[in-house]
Amino acid sequence: MAFATSALLSSNFLGRKVLVSPPTPKTTKFSTPLPFFFKRTILNAQKPNNDSEQLNSTSSQAAIAALIFSSVSMSANPQALAADNITPPPVIEAQPNQLNPSNSNSSPFSQNLLLTAPKPQSQVASDLPEGTQWRYSEFLNAVKKGKVERVRFSKDGSALQLTAVDGRRATVIVPNDPDLIDILAMNGVDISVAEAEANNGLFNIIGNLLFPFLAFTGLFLLFRRAQGGPGGPGGLGGPMDFGRSKSKFQEVPETGVTFADVAGADQAKLELQEVVDFLKNPDKYTALGAKIPKGCLLVGPPGTGKTLLARAVAGEAGVPFFSCAASEFVELFVGVGASRVRDLFEKAKSKAPCIVFIDEIDAVGRQRGAGLGGGNDEREQTINQLLTEMDGFSGNSGVIVLAATNRPDVLDSALLRPGRFDRQVTVDRPDVAGRVKILQVHSRGKALAKDVDFEKIARRTPGFTGADLQNLMNEAAILAARRDLKEISKDEISDALERIIAGPEKKNAVVSDEKKKLVAYHEAGHALVGALMPEYDPVAKISIIPRGQAGGLTFFAPSEERLESGLYSRSYLENQMAVALGGRVAEEVIFGRENVTTGASNDFMQVSRVARQMVERFGFSRKIGQVAIGGPGGNPFLGQQMSTQKDYSMATADVVDAEVRELVERAYSRATQIITTHIDILHKLAQLLIEKETVDGEEFMSLFIDGKAELYVA
Repeated sequence: MAFATSALLSSNFLGRKVLVSPPTPKTTKFSTPLPFFFKRTILNAQKPNNDSEQLNSTSSQAAIAALIFSSVSMSANPQALAADNITPPPVIEAQPNQLNPSNSNSSPFSQNLLLTAPKPQSQVASDLPEGTQWRYSEFLNAVKKGKVERVRFSKDGSALQLTAVDGRRATVIVPNDPDLIDILAMNGVDISVAEAEANNGLFNIIGNLLFPFLAFTGLFLLFRRAQGGPGGPGGLGGPMDFGRSKSKFQEVPETGVTFADVAGADQAKLELQEVVDFLKNPDKYTALGAKIPKGCLLVGPPGTGKTLLARAVAGEAGVPFFSCAASEFVELFVGVGASRVRDLFEKAKSKAPCIVFIDEIDAVGRQRGAGLGGGNDEREQTINQLLTEMDGFSGNSGVIVLAATNRPDVLDSALLRPGRFDRQVTVDRPDVAGRVKILQVHSRGKALAKDVDFEKIARRTPGFTGADLQNLMNEAAILAARRDLKEISKDEISDALERIIAGPEKKNAVVSDEKKKLVAYHEAGHALVGALMPEYDPVAKISIIPRGQAGGLTFFAPSEERLESGLYSRSYLENQMAVALGGRVAEEVIFGRENVTTGASNDFMQVSRVARQMVERFGFSRKIGQVAIGGPGGNPFLGQQMSTQKDYSMATADVVDAEVRELVERAYSRATQIITTHIDILHKLAQLLIEKETVDGEEFMSLFIDGKAELYVA
């Protein structure tokens, strides 16, 4: 420990007093790390004192002389003196009045220096505060007077313990003073920090060394599980358990659905019942050499009941059942999907005979190598593993794979070959009889009025799937509850049907009388032309209540036979174009060509599309003949070009345009002839619509009977 020793010399050297700076204090030693808020001030305190460096050589010699004199009394070890409570060496002061002021040129070494005697112990002690708890101001005064030997800060820097020059110890509560470290360093006070800080530093070093090891160990264990290590059922599991299948497993399937709950898909049920019977009575088939199909692919439009049939198969078969979605195989990392496929079939083989159901298989079963930018490596590895598991070198005896998709056209051909999906079951939209059965199934638990006729509802819903009919009955029940009814009547079902087809009614819409009249004549024109065209669909309902984007609607009841067969005659398509133009013709006849509106824009799009298809695709043009030209563009996701090059000349294009225009003009002429001939019926129907806003099919037909209207003859 070094003591701060100073000497004040006064002389007339150069005619002024010279303050000799004390010797440079011993570099402050920190036995332990300081708190972070001390570091900046310590660094500033250790900067050299420029004022001390600028002393001339003569004054430095005087200081050296004073230090040599003072070192005689400091030969003892300061730490030993402090330990034995021996009075430390006194501060040696030179008396200014004892110097010779007259001789300004004399050397400082030749001057008589009268040194004061050491102060007694009692006087030094009297300058220090009493007690073991000092105030901060008392502590600073003692430091500036050189009465503090060392300080030890607590680890948080909020307090310190000091050791005075006489060996006494005291504690001080330290405020937030950024200049404290500077003051202590300039006065030669030894600074240290509590030992607990050093222990924490040791622990920090150990922790910094152990953290990378523990982190790499954890990542290694996680990736071991991702590659098929412990995890999944009966294992450790974890957020990185990629390789395990996420399929849902039921040892004894309890789906709550049987074949009795599936209606409108009799042919699909028959083919799937054979699979269920094979699982229950395999001897009947094996005796004849029959083998159970390895896979059944359910194909059909959305909402036709493919997933419902799979649940029914699970409920009827009574064998272990695995169910999953194909999208569960797709992950960010390449190879995870293939790993999950392997894990799924390993579980299935251990439970054989069993059923595996994969929903929306087109998520991973698309054609390989398709697309503009090449194939998806993860998806292709997944489908390759699926192909191998279904019919590979090892085989999968006892595992029946059911899959469902509404996009069979995008599936890979290797997936559809016999040996993998041996049987493709088409689940199509139900016919009238099927819709009646579906309505009966979805009406269970609903309070229906006596006027509800499922046969009429089924005929008004051509093309509806099972999901559509379920939604229809649910919407009808909601409307009945909104109207505070206890039963669901045919009116609620009719309103629900119109809501689904055209959108909700805008009953509060502000419609002027002029617009209402124009919409009434527009819709009456559609209905009048449609009713008088031979072999066209009958009118079911006419409404001028705004729905969705439409100001009015005319509902026709399409033929069930046409919808199921998809065969439309040339006369039917020409009638369809004439009916679509009936609204615009009615506007022109009643309001004039200058007052027509844009309400027929959608009708023109429909007419143009039908006419162009008749010429380019259906062979209904004599000039073009039985040639299909201008085929549709390819699907870029199937590896085809986005658009096909025209395979006909500009002269042929001119002929096509002329033929399309001729068909449209002929339909316009027919619609004009019908409306001008039966203008009285048009006025009656429009007036009835203005008064009632809605006219049903029966009331509409009574107008034709009273008016003695006849069908149009070309």
